[in-house]
Amino acid sequence: MRASRLVTLLLLLQNRGRMTARQLAEELEVSVRTVYRDVEALGAAGIPLYGEAGHAGGYRLVDGYRTRLTGLTAEEAQAAFLAALPGTAADLGLGGALATARLKLRAALPAELRAHADRIEERFLLDAPGWYAGADDTPHLAAVADAVWARRTVLLHYRRWRAPEEISRQVRPYGLVLKAGRWYLVADGPSGLRTYRVDQILGLTLRDEEFTVPEGFSLAAWWAAQVAGFPARLHTGTALVRLTPEGARRLGVPPAPTGWTEARLPIESVDHAHDEFLRLGTDIEVLEPPALRERLAATVHALASRYGRGPEARGERARRGAGV
Repeated sequence: MRASRLVTLLLLLQNRGRMTARQLAEELEVSVRTVYRDVEALGAAGIPLYGEAGHAGGYRLVDGYRTRLTGLTAEEAQAAFLAALPGTAADLGLGGALATARLKLRAALPAELRAHADRIEERFLLDAPGWYAGADDTPHLAAVADAVWARRTVLLHYRRWRAPEEISRQVRPYGLVLKAGRWYLVADGPSGLRTYRVDQILGLTLRDEEFTVPEGFSLAAWWAAQVAGFPARLHTGTALVRLTPEGARRLGVPPAPTGWTEARLPIESVDHAHDEFLRLGTDIEVLEPPALRERLAATVHALASRYGRGPEARGERARRGAGV
């Protein structure tokens, strides 16, 4: 356990430069006293690091020193190769860089871990887009990524669902998120932080103005909050329904011990609920709201008229069609 911690401490100093004992203790989840002992152990092992006192002090490695030790375990090597997504990198214009980085990482691994990484590539594949949706056309993704990286303001020409459908808006791009095969831009603009679908960007102009993301902002935390609040924003009403045991099973509703189950379900709108509930056929009866019940009744009546109730109805439609 201590050997792993010493390697992590060494790599932290190599990658981040000067760090205080308290910062190291927080990263390693140990006491400051333990950090002192670990630093002494590294020094005794010949690692050229030194400490500087004062407000801006801390521990650091001698300039130019770099260890060739990766410290990768088998599980860490798995994670590294699973996290490398060629399709995503290619979308961002980093396909070549990723391929080179993977080659370098693979070359640095011991033979056993190299074989382990090869098996990962043989046995696991991420294909993010859903079955019923092709990949989005995102011709401006690389330019958006450049703006995010450079912290440069952009003028977006954007298509949205409500009128006016095409708008121009100057925004500060904070970050990009890939969700279910679709790219989203998180940007701060006239109305605060908003999410923009990258495939709906019609054009953009990179401005000379640079910006700074507010201190403490976390793209991951902000996105997690948006995802958590999505059902509440999506479901603006409820419907009271009766479900057969099969209907309750299909909707994930705890079934009543016997017979029908009555439940109140969140719905996005009458139109959306109409289409969703029709899929359940006779396994559902809508009691409320009246508008949804009436809409479903009208659809069922129209279907009954179209398909008829049996051979007699089909014969009658045939006679009407023949003009008899």
